[in-house]
Amino acid sequence: MTPPAFLGKIVPRADAAARVAALPQPVVFTNGVFDVLHRGHVTYLAQARELGASLVVALNTDASARRLGKGPDRPLNNERDRAAVLAALESVGLVTWFDEDTPLELIAQLKPAVLVKGGDYDMGKLAETAVVQGYGGKAVAIPFVAGYSTTDLVRRIRQS
Repeated sequence: MTPPAFLGKIVPRADAAARVAALPQPVVFTNGVFDVLHRGHVTYLAQARELGASLVVALNTDASARRLGKGPDRPLNNERDRAAVLAALESVGLVTWFDEDTPLELIAQLKPAVLVKGGDYDMGKLAETAVVQGYGGKAVAIPFVAGYSTTDLVRRIRQS
């Protein structure tokens, strides 16, 4: 059986720059764990995609996600499974990974036109913003969809 076409959107980091260069421009970049995909995530990703012609999502590797302190058993879904779910979304043009605590090096390498983060970030304080603005890009915070949080969702599931 032929693998689904959307899996072609998943690229190793070493190949990401070449693939990003071939995407319709301008490219929007966001990153995160995206452990248990929910309405808040897909709304955020669709809004991010509307800011450009293509959306690149950089996933925290499993090791990077664990360092974020979300709990010893997180992420619940491994990095390959999280990448596949994201790649299946229409709004996502490419998925890759980063193993560092922040995607700063990856952003510097890919040079997206727009950096997007969730509304809980102060964009002016992020090193990533300075990098993007340094080459003429812009950084945008998209507000969260109220009532949607993976941490809260996991807590509710465990309580039931």
